[in-house]
Amino acid sequence: MKDLGGLMKQAQEMQQKLADAQARLAELTVDGTAGGGMVTVTLRGNGELAKVVLDESLVEPGEGEVIADLIVAAHADAKKKLDAKQAQLMQEAAGPMAGMMGGLPGMKF
Repeated sequence: MKDLGGLMKQAQEMQQKLADAQARLAELTVDGTAGGGMVTVTLRGNGELAKVVLDESLVEPGEGEVIADLIVAAHADAKKKLDAKQAQLMQEAAGPMAGMMGGLPGMKF
């Protein structure tokens, strides 16, 4: 059996690293684009849509459906990037214990 005190210390260090990673995620923003850059959305670290930027050429009568579709596509692009960054930060924070944490609810690795 491993030294219980050492194992507890390692678990506490990992817990602190995970808390630090979550704090960094809260400050993170990512941009997603669609339509060759005609639509850009910005997401906060929690996945909240913070900003939408539309190219002026899109704001024409009858273009509403196209704009809506592009916003959805840009949001999906940004969310995919955010999820990848979250997984990377959590993996780095967990270090060698990441394999042990993979099955825990709420943990993304």
